[in-house]
Amino acid sequence: MSEEFFPTIPKIAYEGPKSRNPLAFKHYNAAELVGGKTMREHLRFAGAYWHTMRNGLGDPFGGATAERPWDDGSDSVENAKRRVWAMFEFLQKCGLDYYCFHDRDVAPELNDLAASNDALDAVAEELKKAQQATGIRLLWGTACLFSHKRYNQGAATSPYADVFAYAAAQVKKAMEITHRLGGEGYVFWGGREGYATLYNTDIKRELSHLAALLRMAVAHKKKIGFTGALYIEPKPREPSTHQYDSDTATCLNFLREHGLMGELKLNIETNHATLAGHTMMHELEVAIAANALGSIDANRGDELIGWDTDQFPTDLYLTTQIMLCVLRMGGFSTGGLNFDAKCRRESFEPEDLFHAHIGGMDAFARGLKIAHAILEDGRLEAFRKERYESFDSGIGAKIEAGEVGFSELEAYALNQGEPLTRSGRQEMLENLINEFI
Repeated sequence: MSEEFFPTIPKIAYEGPKSRNPLAFKHYNAAELVGGKTMREHLRFAGAYWHTMRNGLGDPFGGATAERPWDDGSDSVENAKRRVWAMFEFLQKCGLDYYCFHDRDVAPELNDLAASNDALDAVAEELKKAQQATGIRLLWGTACLFSHKRYNQGAATSPYADVFAYAAAQVKKAMEITHRLGGEGYVFWGGREGYATLYNTDIKRELSHLAALLRMAVAHKKKIGFTGALYIEPKPREPSTHQYDSDTATCLNFLREHGLMGELKLNIETNHATLAGHTMMHELEVAIAANALGSIDANRGDELIGWDTDQFPTDLYLTTQIMLCVLRMGGFSTGGLNFDAKCRRESFEPEDLFHAHIGGMDAFARGLKIAHAILEDGRLEAFRKERYESFDSGIGAKIEAGEVGFSELEAYALNQGEPLTRSGRQEMLENLINEFI
């Protein structure tokens, strides 16, 4: 498409820390090597179609403010196709190599499932053209199983079998479109998979239905030859009183209980960690310990506000902690950093989309470099290793190997006397991190 949607915005370039150009990267240099890999390879940035193209920036107290001159507000396929080219121009100018979408972000939901599928097929062809023209790839796709009124009591966990069937059909189509577009993953986010009150809820039955849908998805993935990863995205609440995918540990236990470990990994979002009462580092470490971290939704929340604010990540401590986890894991083998983040309601002009992403990309570039420097320095890792050295030999090694029981440990404790411990040195380690930030 020859039309230009951001005519006043140039391709965002790296100009370095001394630049005062607000439309330039100060720290994200895609080709810069960090530990033998480029920043582009480490970070695998993706744009979120829903926030970038579809979020009107309304809130519970006021309507949309976003100015999107390329969007006529209709549910026509032509309008949806025009949005595709606006999105890809934005991605190109920002230097984002990937994008992510819900099915109803890219194409309209029409009067019945067949019509909605036809619209999705038509827009998918436009997305494929845009991908081929730009080289930008699909990180992951998903189905929107929460906006339509049919999902007012859940999708896979709805008490109505017809709703479950509709949700399954929608997931089937969204997976097929993701596969057609070469997507590297597919996400299940249960926006309404939970309950408002237990007076009318059969938890065991609802969880079994959710597991059944996921097993069907695993089977369909194999049937169509989709080689991408499947992810669950934890979220604790909003809009439900309780959601079944409330945090990383809950999701992992659900997968274990229903025989799905190894079939799905996790897509973890910072703002959801906040709402669950955890740090993002906690959620990532729990997933990594289970070999289940797949991808990351890069944003942040506001600890003073009890809902998903989806702000852009600009906190260097946060991005450093995230990249420490990712680098310790060995880097992304699937997934990447998807900016599931929106501009503030006051930042309503198209140009604000660029300022927001520049800030997030620069913050993660700095987090990457800081985390790499901390790991190269070695003091933090050496302290962690030394703290557990009593399990590397002697009685500790026997405990880890399962070679002793209560009787042997009782005899050992009686012989050794009172155990000695050493300081955890929390303040020293916090100071160490500050040396690099």
